[in-house]
Amino acid sequence: MIEWEKLLWFTSYIIVSAGLSAFGAHKLKVVYAYWKHRKNPPQAPREFEEWPSVTIQLPIFNEADILEQLVLSVSALDYPKDRLQIQFLDDSTDDTTEACQAHAKHLIQSGFDVEYRHRSNRHGFKAGALDEAMVTVKGEFICIFDADFQPAPDYLKRVIHHFTDPHVGIVQARWGHNNRDFSILTRLQGILLDGHLMLEQTSRSRQGEFCNFNGTAGLWRRKVIDAAGGWQHDTLTEDLDLSYRAQLLGWKFIYLNDVVVPAELPPDMDGFKSQQHRWTKGSVQVCKKILGTVWRSNAPFFKKVEATAHLCSNFANLLTLCTLVLMYPVDFLPTHSWQKAVFVDLPVFLFATVAVIAFYLTAQGAQTRWGWLKTIPYIPLFMALGIGMSINNGKAVIEALLGRESEFVRTPKYGVNSKAQASKRSFRYKAGKSLSLWIEIALVGYFSYLFWLALQREQWGSLPFIALFLVGFAYVSLGSILKRFSMAIFSGSNATNKGTADEAQVATIG
Repeated sequence: MIEWEKLLWFTSYIIVSAGLSAFGAHKLKVVYAYWKHRKNPPQAPREFEEWPSVTIQLPIFNEADILEQLVLSVSALDYPKDRLQIQFLDDSTDDTTEACQAHAKHLIQSGFDVEYRHRSNRHGFKAGALDEAMVTVKGEFICIFDADFQPAPDYLKRVIHHFTDPHVGIVQARWGHNNRDFSILTRLQGILLDGHLMLEQTSRSRQGEFCNFNGTAGLWRRKVIDAAGGWQHDTLTEDLDLSYRAQLLGWKFIYLNDVVVPAELPPDMDGFKSQQHRWTKGSVQVCKKILGTVWRSNAPFFKKVEATAHLCSNFANLLTLCTLVLMYPVDFLPTHSWQKAVFVDLPVFLFATVAVIAFYLTAQGAQTRWGWLKTIPYIPLFMALGIGMSINNGKAVIEALLGRESEFVRTPKYGVNSKAQASKRSFRYKAGKSLSLWIEIALVGYFSYLFWLALQREQWGSLPFIALFLVGFAYVSLGSILKRFSMAIFSGSNATNKGTADEAQVATIG
């Protein structure tokens, strides 16, 4: 390799590493903001003298396995029935429809005000269902629960009083994880999600920065949705989109990290990939749609900067993809070994590694006293998982940038918290074929070769970094292979395959 080519590779690697370090450094800012405000939870100005009317919306699509628990939780809410409306927003194409109708009828007989709505076309997917239901909403406030969420009986009474502040438009509770201990995968997902749910949401809301409604387990003031332009389905993350539009109008966002609503983490790799693909692609779509408006708004400069970091966070997946291309030529350029160590390896280690580790350990320590300590053994695994997901998520970023449209793929839910439950349950979700899986498998071979090459050249400092990539792609690809070909992730899985051709089509993911 001639000298100018070496310089080009090395310069490119520095730029990519600087970008990854910047994303890591931002996590330190989030940790600092959380620590600064951790003892200042939001307080409702007063309590309502008379309970306001609330509409509970339940968007559902082919989720019969978890429907009963959802209905039990909602019907057990400690709130006056005469101030409550329940809307079943059913887009199902299987026997979930019959179950929904039966539950709706039972709730009506129990004295609830219930509306059952069924669509056969899924136009706009979840956002379309929410938007079409607005015409019959009776409540001054709207509460949304996805099918796997299980609110506690006191949920509404703990949340509703924050709306006595007339400037509050959205109140969001924190997600919990029913099946966190189901497997290594669900434990790692819990760690990764808690970084956002515990630290990012708390710090942003308490500093008055732009936050995002998480799509479920939250309440909206009805007139805020109307004023902000309603639910729109030109992105895959309608919740993030509407959140920003509402806050740009001046409405306040309240995040309650002490009000926890448990839900289900995807227990299999393909379900996890499906979820991450949708969230990643949708956030980039919202970035393209909203970020310019944010910078043209009258919001303070610091809020615009944080919004940029928030909406652009998934571009880190593209930087990770760049490292796949640059790692081989740079890691094995002996003439640049000391420059790389000083100007690349050290900053990346401090900001893109240590900062990220500190971020996730803080999120766990914020929930339980020794949570950070129990998380330490999982550090290499959740870092490897993040790297392994870079093909799936990077593909989502590229699709969003190119304007490629795709269907809203609902994350499969099974209603299982243990392997014993899994052995008795039929699983309906079937992942489609994907080029990404073959790329992941190829990268396992590629990084195996790089690992061997580093051993041969005794470049010991490169081994841990290469090993993270090797383990990450091996774990992610193996998880998909087991699910697709042997179904070994669920022992005794008697898949009924009752889903329609349409269901199989929307299950085809990145």
